[in-house]
Amino acid sequence: MAIDRKPEFFKGAQLKVAIIGCGYVGLPLALRFAEAGHKVTGFDTDPKKVTMLNGGKSYIEHIPRNKIQQFVHSRHFSATTDFAELKELDAILICVPTPLDERREPDLTYIQQTALSIYPHLQKGQLVVLESTTYPGTTEELVLPILEKSGLHCPIAAGPESESVVCDFWLAFSPEREDPGNKQFGLALIPKVVGGLNPPSGRAAQALYAQVVARVIPVSSTRTAEMAKLLENIFRCVNIALVNELKQLCLRMNIDIWEVIDAASTKPFGFMPFYPGPGLGGHCIPVDPFYLSWKAREYDFSARFIELAGEVNTGMPYHVVDAIARALNDHKKSTKGSKILVLGVAYKKDVDDLRESPTLKIMQLLKERGAMLDYNDPYFPQLHKMRHYNYENMKSVPLTPHSLGSYDAVVIATDHSSYDYPTIVDAAKLVIDTRNATRRVIRHREKIVLC
Repeated sequence: MAIDRKPEFFKGAQLKVAIIGCGYVGLPLALRFAEAGHKVTGFDTDPKKVTMLNGGKSYIEHIPRNKIQQFVHSRHFSATTDFAELKELDAILICVPTPLDERREPDLTYIQQTALSIYPHLQKGQLVVLESTTYPGTTEELVLPILEKSGLHCPIAAGPESESVVCDFWLAFSPEREDPGNKQFGLALIPKVVGGLNPPSGRAAQALYAQVVARVIPVSSTRTAEMAKLLENIFRCVNIALVNELKQLCLRMNIDIWEVIDAASTKPFGFMPFYPGPGLGGHCIPVDPFYLSWKAREYDFSARFIELAGEVNTGMPYHVVDAIARALNDHKKSTKGSKILVLGVAYKKDVDDLRESPTLKIMQLLKERGAMLDYNDPYFPQLHKMRHYNYENMKSVPLTPHSLGSYDAVVIATDHSSYDYPTIVDAAKLVIDTRNATRRVIRHREKIVLC
């Protein structure tokens, strides 16, 4: 490995790139680098995933197996659990989860453990980039000190005078912007924000990403890049909280919030539509407000507006369960003992992604109230034990008119495109629709409760 490597090295052809974490973020990124002609090694602690990838198999619905097979066969992609292989690579990109713990505080265990796995194998001239969403300061305060246990150094520096700073390795932050299932904006088309720990680190990361995305947006520091990612997601969180709160008010006022949003959306400027739902899911939006508000307390600052938005969205599953209870009560049924079918456990339509899905919380709350639960989701034939929930004995039940009619209530929690909503409404005794999925259903509107 070159010792006097310059940032411009990463403009070169067929780099050796490590992607740590082969999930919804890491695997698409790995395949994109392979597609650009680089040699990619995916690292994951799950040996089952590694075996599947090396066998050309996919465990993510929207990533076709033939794409993995193509790069495995051409030797542009392989996977491993052996972090010692990092010694031979040029760039190391970290794409591991950053969840919340039981107290809704940042859990950086995965980042910390990854940095601890890297530093014994870190080589002079390597580039390390953190992509995991986190609070401003993580790259500097957590990742850097661990990597410097290797005896190599990367100074924190900013401004023109630091252009010539001497680095043993390069360190940067470039937030992932993956949107699972989005067919309009693939990874190559989404601009990449990059912030280096110092100007040379920034240039190295910019040179690397310029090979796989259409546009790279350099910013002055890792902290700026970390904050930019939080702003993107908190923007969505706050606006979704607004319409979720308005939805609850509109229900009391007997106004259709969906019609209100459609009407407001006709304004050609100054308005962007956001839509209510049963709560927030996914790997970023439900989590990011709490990351920033937690960090803000270190600076004696209360991020009240952001925290309130997080609280509104966190409370939506409780609102849904209360609405289900009221609807059952109107049908002379109690929640306890009622048979309820939940449609859709994924956090959004048409994806096989359970992360932070509000449906899981809704199911937990219904069970606590004594409901007898089943679920259906075409993307999840069986559930498994998760970080905060254990539904490992539950399997997706088939949908037939007879089975739908056997439940006291059918709850539309995720509006998958594959569901036949007119048939569902025809067959069910009661439908609680949290997504306005039944808006085009004309028959039996009296069975539908929007919540």
